[in-house]
Amino acid sequence: MGLTSNTVLVLAIILGVLLFAATVWFWPRLSGRTWRAMLGRIGLLLVTQLALFSAVGLAANKSFLFYGSWADLFGQQTSMGKVVDHSMSSKDIKVVDKQSLDVPGGAKPQVAGQILKVAISGPKSKITSPGYVWLPPEYFQPHYKNKNFPASIVLTGYPGTAENLIKGLNYPITAFKQAKAGKMQPMILVMLRPTIAPPRDTECVDIPGGPQTETFFGQDLPQAIQSTFRVGKKPQNMGFIGNSTGGYCALKIAAHYPQTFGVGVGLSAYYQAADDPTTGDLFKGDDKLKKRADVLHSVEHKKPTGTSFLVTTSEKGEDNLGDTKKFIKLVKGSDRVSSIVLDSGGHNFNTWRREIAPMLVWVSGRMQA
Repeated sequence: MGLTSNTVLVLAIILGVLLFAATVWFWPRLSGRTWRAMLGRIGLLLVTQLALFSAVGLAANKSFLFYGSWADLFGQQTSMGKVVDHSMSSKDIKVVDKQSLDVPGGAKPQVAGQILKVAISGPKSKITSPGYVWLPPEYFQPHYKNKNFPASIVLTGYPGTAENLIKGLNYPITAFKQAKAGKMQPMILVMLRPTIAPPRDTECVDIPGGPQTETFFGQDLPQAIQSTFRVGKKPQNMGFIGNSTGGYCALKIAAHYPQTFGVGVGLSAYYQAADDPTTGDLFKGDDKLKKRADVLHSVEHKKPTGTSFLVTTSEKGEDNLGDTKKFIKLVKGSDRVSSIVLDSGGHNFNTWRREIAPMLVWVSGRMQA
């Protein structure tokens, strides 16, 4: 009876249908003008609408995996669980579990790679976040045992879950197929959600007196990756990818830390930090901090360092088309920018799945092992 189970969805649909039928059946009996009849009509309408909205919400959540469990939905998903220290663990990255890819021979890491479920700790930010690491099959093959690999951090949107990147957006299997076809080089993918202080949306900002999210993603996380896996320490060894809120974070962090990230990719990204009840007061009146969170301002004032950016949008269905064109014009000097502009595509998984394969090939061409 999990939040994303078929049983819960089917029960919600059946309940909605039964309540609708009950409303039709009992409506003539509640047609009077007494207070009881009026309350009865109001009650039937309310519970029927609630059931219908619940069914639609459950269906949307099952499709897009906004929340992975009831605890996640109600903001109670805070426990990290028991950490098991496997051989690939380090001081800052603890391996909790291992998964194989669903392909022929997937049980053997040297054939199909491996997905590690991890807990990542940041000594500077004092943040610990769950995530997943995809290690390509070449990582386990004897021929590559002394070789480094490029790595990319991949963020989902808000609220999202890291599982979205595996089950919904298919990053590991897409990278596996593209590398096997010779279209991209083997790459390590470190997959997280930007919500490292749930349920608050911190917008990858170092909040005064609050979570130091930018420090976690811009400093702690790349250092943990480089100290745990065979990844180089030059900008061309590390990329940052994300969709929606994750795309905003990716572009911003790549612009702020060009000494660490040589590539930044924003799929359907926006360019200014959100300001709503989920974010709270991010800047505490600090105008300098607010400008730093503005991607267009950051890129306009960025010293060219050879960073490669990729942004995506759609002519119809996306509301970031205008700002994306502004971003493209602001990239200058030795920095480079590319884009994917679909004729039509909404702010959803289907759109991003159309962009991920060519995006990974593009990223691979601008990174080194």
